[in-house]
Amino acid sequence: MMVDEPEAGLRPPSGHAGREPSPRRQSTGIRADLRQIIYALSDTLDLVGVDDVTGGKRVAIIAAECGKQAGLDQHDITFLFDVGLLRDIGVSSTHVHAHLLQEFDWEGVQEHCELGAALLRQVRPLAALAEPVRLHHTRWDRLQQMSLPQRTREQANRIFLADRVNMLAAPYYADRQFLLRHAFAIREAVTARVNTYFSPRLVVDFLAVSAPESFWLNLEPQSVHLYLGQMLKQSAPIMTPMRELRCLAHVFSRIVDAKSPYMTGHSQGVSQLARWLAEHHHLDAETCDKIEIAGLLHDLGKLRIPDEIIEKPGPLDEFERHIMKTHSFETFQILRRVAGFDEIRDWIAYDLERPATSREPFRPQREQLVLEARIMRVADVFQAMMQDRPFRKALPPEHAGTLLEEMAQKGELDGEIVALVLADLPGAMSAAKATDHPTRH
Repeated sequence: MMVDEPEAGLRPPSGHAGREPSPRRQSTGIRADLRQIIYALSDTLDLVGVDDVTGGKRVAIIAAECGKQAGLDQHDITFLFDVGLLRDIGVSSTHVHAHLLQEFDWEGVQEHCELGAALLRQVRPLAALAEPVRLHHTRWDRLQQMSLPQRTREQANRIFLADRVNMLAAPYYADRQFLLRHAFAIREAVTARVNTYFSPRLVVDFLAVSAPESFWLNLEPQSVHLYLGQMLKQSAPIMTPMRELRCLAHVFSRIVDAKSPYMTGHSQGVSQLARWLAEHHHLDAETCDKIEIAGLLHDLGKLRIPDEIIEKPGPLDEFERHIMKTHSFETFQILRRVAGFDEIRDWIAYDLERPATSREPFRPQREQLVLEARIMRVADVFQAMMQDRPFRKALPPEHAGTLLEEMAQKGELDGEIVALVLADLPGAMSAAKATDHPTRH
């Protein structure tokens, strides 16, 4: 799908020398529904909330319901819903997320808006969302002074209003009685900011739609997921080809790798090295494309890991290691939403830090792992060795190679794939080095 105008929104479209290729099933190309990918991206963004993984979806529902109250058509309502889902695409840090949930306004708020808009502009199907995202923390009195289409002003301000309503309600979601009891105070807080933070007309829409108790009950987790299912059913699929899927995967990877300076470029490096290994193993081009995408997506679940664990300047304790290992399951859950990503999901979703010794969930026996999953494991381990970590500097190539060999001898890595790395250590190092990865916070 191509987007030609900012206001258009989302619419349906009118080897290793001398080696014999390993026996394998026929690989098929990927064409995934963009709407499913948007929902998966929303799942990824919501992980930053750690203990609250429906925040973005609640903002989308609030904005959509206000749009219905204003009499907008279904296309414009869906557009608002998508902006609400992806408005915080520039947020990777749990510290930044805490600011957004604990302060009505703060000095550094615009940075994530600019970063989010820049990311969305890189993906043509999502480019129409960029301007409302860039402006979604801009006060109404300032929007009025900017040279903008009125429609853009109102889109951005509806999202701002929905976002701040969610922020005000966040402490009460765990108990519906507390939420209903505080609904009046939330409505009053919005009314107090009319003409400054929010458009008078949009405040009227919000006050009307939020008067019934059902509005607030719609924001409970079970209702949120039902609402998303209904939105998906009433939206025509937008099938996305491999070229744009790769671009979308780069956006996912940049969100994840922006979580910490120690993660910068990791997903891209794993992606490039995994493809390099696949090509040296003489896998077909289509499978190499999929492995490249798998590398970009393999760490999505790390967004739910608190910053202090990711950046701990020493070994993790037992509890912290268990928390860190949950990221593979989170990644699996996110990618389950996207039809057509089954292979990619299975290649990257297992935590293979040690081989299975029992029937543990998400830890299959080594012989059950397909070649692509074994390639991903080696690429992930070797690329991590090439980067600084909070508790160590990047390893010298020879040291890294020795460690890979030892892990292969213990059965923790595939010896045949490790041999490909060792046969051309400079080439593997070059492939593992991320390029063109912008700095984000």
